[in-house]
Amino acid sequence: MLLILFEYLSQYYTALSVFQYLTLRAILGVLTALLIAFWVGPTMIKRLTLYKIGQHIRDDGPQTHLGKAGTPTMGGALILVAVAVSTLLWSDLGNRFVWIVLIVTLLFGLIGGIDDYLKLRYGNSQGLSARKKFFWQSVVAFATAFLLFYTAQTPIETTLIMPVFKDVAIELGLWFIPLTWLVIVGSSNAVNLTDGLDGLAIMPCVLVAGALGVFAYVSGHAIFADYLGIPYVPGVGDLVVFSAALVGAGMGFLWFNAYPAQVFMGDVGALALGAALGVLAVTTRQEVVLVIMGGVFVIETLSVILQVVSYKLTGRRIFRMAPLHHHFELKGWPEPRVIVRFWIITVVLVLIGLATLKIR
Repeated sequence: MLLILFEYLSQYYTALSVFQYLTLRAILGVLTALLIAFWVGPTMIKRLTLYKIGQHIRDDGPQTHLGKAGTPTMGGALILVAVAVSTLLWSDLGNRFVWIVLIVTLLFGLIGGIDDYLKLRYGNSQGLSARKKFFWQSVVAFATAFLLFYTAQTPIETTLIMPVFKDVAIELGLWFIPLTWLVIVGSSNAVNLTDGLDGLAIMPCVLVAGALGVFAYVSGHAIFADYLGIPYVPGVGDLVVFSAALVGAGMGFLWFNAYPAQVFMGDVGALALGAALGVLAVTTRQEVVLVIMGGVFVIETLSVILQVVSYKLTGRRIFRMAPLHHHFELKGWPEPRVIVRFWIITVVLVLIGLATLKIR
């Protein structure tokens, strides 16, 4: 929005042409989202507390969590507001990728918001049924996949790129659609499963979003993409502004969500953030790298799958409780220790993912 204004004014004040640079707009995106989160956060928490929009805690979970009952939830709405405003202010609104990523994020946030609302209305932790939630996630993900497939302007936009191996690229054709569905829905639910401790999910989201912003920037720059040997995707570079807004909003939310949390993200935030990471990976052609950098999300999801399969087949549980972070809690790890160690693991995995830019 402001880009259009500054482009017009630069005809009269040439110094304003500096706002055309993606790096500057990315920095402004981070700061804008961060300031919005700081500004809106305290008021939102007070309102959520006033209207008793508090978290319901499962009785079968770790006993240390029972004291968190009543903590305001649906704080993920704060992230969505900050991301949306910052993206609309500093992105190129003529860019199709920007609109696709933003709309997908908001729609998944809507699904999560309905889920949170039903939990609060009926006073339990069930919310929207798993079948209905999965159905609407799939509708949005498939619609996004079809849109990206049929609006692709170059073959590389529907080709699976393998990190490290410079000359390995798989032309997906129509298989691009189910892969995109899997990445978006899988990422959304993986982040949601990870969001079980104060600040546990948001920091990995911030780190992965920042790294995907780097991939977006270099993938959208013909010279950098050629030098690094990664696919050049025209127009995808502007997603660095969205990624930056996600980083700023996430850090702003973490200010209130750090242990002990003043507010919880809720499904409105977790589902939206996961979907955002998924569609960012798809548009930058870095689905495989997302699996690496989001390894904490992957492990958390696998722990749930393995736990369910093992119990149904053998009647025994592999972990004391799933997702995995609860297993470590029940082993006696203090909550902050679990959180920080998962953060450290994510930092390492993100660095490995970024290293694939050069190791080819």
